[in-house]
Amino acid sequence: MKNSWKRFWLGGLVLGVSAIALAGCGNKSDDQSASSDTNSSQVKGDIKLWVDTEHIAAIKGQVSKFEKANPDVKVKIKTGSSADALKDVSKDPEKAADVFMMPHDQIGQMAEAGLLYPVGKKQVATIKKNNVDSAIQGVTWKNKVYGYPYGIESQVLYYNKSKLSENDVKSWDSLTQKGKLGANFAENGANYIFAPLFMSNGDVLYGENGEDLKGTNFNNQNGVEVLSWIAKQKSNPGVVQTNAAALANLQSGKIDAFLSGPWSKNDVKKALGDKMAVAAYPTVNFGSGEKQMKAFLGVKVYGVNQQTKSPLASMALANYLSNEKTQEIEFKKNGVVPSNKRAQEATNVKTDAVAKSVMAMSDNDHSVVMPKLPEMTTFWPPMDSLINDVYKGKINATQYQAKLDKFVSDNAKKTK
Repeated sequence: MKNSWKRFWLGGLVLGVSAIALAGCGNKSDDQSASSDTNSSQVKGDIKLWVDTEHIAAIKGQVSKFEKANPDVKVKIKTGSSADALKDVSKDPEKAADVFMMPHDQIGQMAEAGLLYPVGKKQVATIKKNNVDSAIQGVTWKNKVYGYPYGIESQVLYYNKSKLSENDVKSWDSLTQKGKLGANFAENGANYIFAPLFMSNGDVLYGENGEDLKGTNFNNQNGVEVLSWIAKQKSNPGVVQTNAAALANLQSGKIDAFLSGPWSKNDVKKALGDKMAVAAYPTVNFGSGEKQMKAFLGVKVYGVNQQTKSPLASMALANYLSNEKTQEIEFKKNGVVPSNKRAQEATNVKTDAVAKSVMAMSDNDHSVVMPKLPEMTTFWPPMDSLINDVYKGKINATQYQAKLDKFVSDNAKKTK
């Protein structure tokens, strides 16, 4: 599946006001959410399930098993768009699906808008026990869990192993000295790939936990170093500005590597065949020694509609569709890298080059879990402009501090 959460970030900037306006629906109390842990004999009702088209084949069998184990529950599977979960549920929560796929970064907006049912205490304990820390962080908002993780996703480095060795790709400098890296600094979408450079150099976005509106500190010496580094890439002969043409350039040999996610696995395989190799991100030197280059990490989630008429059944289904077995099936059929720790230990997962690299990227040293603040929707355009203009030379070094000061100030403003 394409990185649906990215598509939301870049295309859903107008959703904040309409979604937050729904906050009058209110959030369920801890006592109410805890009721989801009631005896399974009380699990009953008709449930509507929204999933992305490519996932239907993978989960049909699991849904049938769930219905067999819960004879008083009937599940109707409908095609939905996980990227548009916020928008689609917001339109009419009472008519929306009871359970739906969503990207974790929408949790903040949906929870604030009263669109998500908090997970029950026993299920929270199960989620925390069975899933990697980054996935738990992804589904947690203001110390409450609002979703059921079923996969993790991050950018990795794809490269042509006939041109570059494992050692060559361990640092940005050696990678771009010995080969050519296709990278997008100059067009829309540069923000998603290169905004984490600030965190790579020790800064934070919305504070340490990603929930502090005024916690961004890019306007310091670390941030200035990042902008200086970006500017230098324009004259780096080993960096080729490429975006939509990356795969074609990889196949033709114009570039030897590029940064993308699991969604590009099959296309890269077609382009490179047996020459395809995958690795975690390289290190980067901003001027004060090698630092681990970081990426944003996304968590694939099942959410439960707060307006569902069958909360116990809906939570039970979401829990079942995010369990170890279902995650193993999702990996086998769709390449979704599991968030479940036991599923990650499966031989076919551990030996898959892309999955192995994504799992390596999922720790705090290699990635930053995408913040869930509603204001994240206003982060992207100015960050894109900043990266693009610095790379193109439209902003000179004497302006870096002022530009960062303005960025941080604007980024701390509450969404209206």
